[in-house]
Amino acid sequence: MERELVEAARRGDRAAYDVLVRRKVESVHRTARAILGNEADAQDATQEAFVAAWRHLPRLRDPERFDAWFGRILVNACRMALRTRRGVREIAIDGDGRDTPFTVRRPDPADTAVDAMAFDRAFDRLSVDERAILTLHHLEARGLPEVAAILGIPVGTVKSRLLRARRALERSLDRERPL
Repeated sequence: MERELVEAARRGDRAAYDVLVRRKVESVHRTARAILGNEADAQDATQEAFVAAWRHLPRLRDPERFDAWFGRILVNACRMALRTRRGVREIAIDGDGRDTPFTVRRPDPADTAVDAMAFDRAFDRLSVDERAILTLHHLEARGLPEVAAILGIPVGTVKSRLLRARRALERSLDRERPL
């Protein structure tokens, strides 16, 4: 069903594209919100991604890869939003009220849970690429092959970058813990 919508949208059918947008806008916005950390930037990046996708849709070679193709557009829109934004960023991972999906496994079982504010500060210190890969894999629950397709990199590279991002988050969380 989605393939037919993508094909129709590629041919210029705005109604088909509208259906695609309605189906995806919530998860796209949630991903942008997690990467960017605030509502206004997430709304802008979401809108920018959908506009860019519509503009470039005729160039999409394989309609089966629409999600991965669109994911790259979204991550790039988030990168652009961060480049143009100046000042302090606020990162809120669980804006929809769900528990934060990011957990750091520590060797010490007595280690306590990190409070949400400390987590937000730690997550804010990560690069946009680290936030994006953690968000795609953990928050959006996308598998490694799908993350690889979205970011346009090999699965092995996703694994190594995911490991580095987790370690960076762990180091950043360590900075939040009292001595």
